[in-house]
Amino acid sequence: MGRCFSDVRGGKQAVGVGQTGPSMPSLIPASNSTINDAVDHFFRVRRCHPLFTLLELSLSASRLRDRDIFSKSDPMVVVYTKKRDGTLEELGRTEILKLNDAEFLGESSCALSEKWEQGFEKLGKLVVHVEETVDSKNAIEIIFCCSQLENKDLLSKSDPFLRISRIVENGGSVPICKTEVVDNNLNPIWRPLCLTTKQFVSKDNPLVIKCFDFNSSGNHVLIGLVLKGQLFVDQFCEKQLYSSIDYVSSGFELNFMVAVDFTASNRNPRTPDSLHYIDPSGQFNAYQQVEGIQGIMAAYASALNQVALSGPTLFGQVINNSAEIAGQSVSYNSRKYFVLLIITDGVLTDLQETKDALVRASDLPLSILIVGVGGADFKQMAIYWKYRCFDP
Repeated sequence: MGRCFSDVRGGKQAVGVGQTGPSMPSLIPASNSTINDAVDHFFRVRRCHPLFTLLELSLSASRLRDRDIFSKSDPMVVVYTKKRDGTLEELGRTEILKLNDAEFLGESSCALSEKWEQGFEKLGKLVVHVEETVDSKNAIEIIFCCSQLENKDLLSKSDPFLRISRIVENGGSVPICKTEVVDNNLNPIWRPLCLTTKQFVSKDNPLVIKCFDFNSSGNHVLIGLVLKGQLFVDQFCEKQLYSSIDYVSSGFELNFMVAVDFTASNRNPRTPDSLHYIDPSGQFNAYQQVEGIQGIMAAYASALNQVALSGPTLFGQVINNSAEIAGQSVSYNSRKYFVLLIITDGVLTDLQETKDALVRASDLPLSILIVGVGGADFKQMAIYWKYRCFDP
């Protein structure tokens, strides 16, 4: 199932249920593969048809060859498109893994117009389901709860989670989301699910809800299907989701906020090797390469002379503070849209807190831009691409 993680903590997280999160089976997009909201708005206001069609690929495999010795393989799929010059460009992948950490199982190619089911010469079978999708701002928010679930564990209680799928044209089902895992609980209440029309297609489209007991091995045990008399909807509401373009085109006032990384990993600002070094000749350092924002530049120079570089690097606090400002604006019915720019050397230490903060802020009139400076390894940031919180 796409957009999952290979570690236990990641496997226990909800997938495809955020305020703006895409559906679970779609691939994690590679660079520049997402639709530009500004271009989409340009066509809509002129009542023109867009020059693209959104397609969703759902992938499943069976009878794959086992490449591991003491356990089963941990498969992933990477999808490429062939360009006119014959070169391959990555469209996305089902897992966030480094290719050099993975063993090759097989490959195949086809046109999107083909009904595709391909074997890999005794290495297994891969099935690709292709659907045309239509973006919609309509969404539903649901809170599920269960009571008196069957216990599937011996020495503790079950760790239940729900997997929700929708029925497709051929009668099969495609997973669209899963809840987080509630540990050791036979009467779980899950966090609210926010599903877009793109995920469930129509309120008349039947959904398949399965409840599993989570196992760290990945071999989750089915507790039940639909669970009549045990699965309840605690809350249901319809809502609309808006993009930054919707806010700006509606006349909202733009407010710009900047957060600068003053942690010790930037090195002593008095030495030339520091990312904060103020060159006597007037040459800008990595944090100063911004034009036309003199107020921010002055505040940066002032702060640099007053703070002592330390650690750790925490994005969560900055995002929570910005979200609080945006939330207060909403409560006062102020027509303001906020943009937070975070400039950092990339050595982030609160990954989970940052993800939680991004999810909490996702339905506020707030965009977050993260700019990396220096020579640090920014691959750590790839974990946020799946939330489409920022473009790489």
